[in-house]
Amino acid sequence: MVLQLKTELAVREAAIDGTLITTPEHVERYLSELKEAAQECFVVIAMNAKNKVIEKHLVSLGTVSSALVHPRECFRPLILSGASSCILAHNHPSGDSTPSAEDIKITRQLISAGEIMGIKILDHVVIGDRALSLREAGLCHFS
Repeated sequence: MVLQLKTELAVREAAIDGTLITTPEHVERYLSELKEAAQECFVVIAMNAKNKVIEKHLVSLGTVSSALVHPRECFRPLILSGASSCILAHNHPSGDSTPSAEDIKITRQLISAGEIMGIKILDHVVIGDRALSLREAGLCHFS
C-alpha cells in the first residue's frame, strides 16, 4: 500500500502541464521514475489537440512481471481531463522492453475503445533499459 501511494504520488508530481512529447525518448524521459520501479506501472499521458501534456495518471500498479489494465480505468482520467489523445506507457522492471503478446493485445483493445470514445491513442511505449514504441515497431495500427 505504501509503495503504491509513493508511486502514484511520483507519477502525479512529475507531470508538467504543457510538455510537448513527440518521440518515445521524450516519453522515457518524462516517465523516468518508471525505470526505477520494482513493479509494472501502467500510465496514461493525457494530451490536448496540440499533443501537449494535460496530465498523466497511474492506471495500474502490478507485479514484477504484469499489470492488470482495463479500458474503463484508462479512459476515466482521459475523459475527466478533456483529453483529445493520449500516450500509453508502462515499464518492464526486468529491463527488457520487448512487448509481450498481452501488451500488444491490450494496446489493440485500447485503440479500438479510443476510436469509439473519440480519444486517439498515439502510441504505447514500453520502458525497460531503453524505450520501445509499439508504433515505431509496427506492432499495432494507431490512428
